[in-house]
Amino acid sequence: MARILVIDDEVQLRGVVRRILERAGHDVVEAGDGDEGLKRHREHGADLVLLDIFMPGRDGIELIRDLRAEAPETKIVVMSGGGRRGNLDLLDDARMLGASRSLRKPFELAALLALVREMLGEPPAP
Repeated sequence: MARILVIDDEVQLRGVVRRILERAGHDVVEAGDGDEGLKRHREHGADLVLLDIFMPGRDGIELIRDLRAEAPETKIVVMSGGGRRGNLDLLDDARMLGASRSLRKPFELAALLALVREMLGEPPAP
């Protein structure tokens, strides 16, 4: 069982992702923005961080930088649908700054689970 930190300002998305990951046997911690996410990571640690790029306050790009400085071994997957700032796509930038992988919103839950398994080194689902 892995500890996964889900950081996203969309409450419904966090809830759905949490339920799916808990059903898959993981311990899930949630945060609604980058500041809270960094605090939760400091308190609980995480094997994998799933984070949105566009959030109020400390955004995902800043958070990647901070997590890499504090916990360089942590695997990070960024999620984005372009945000409220127009059609801006920062997934490539996030990977250049240290995100392990990216996932474009909206995504299929099966794709999320497959990516989580891959990031954690687990075998694919049958």
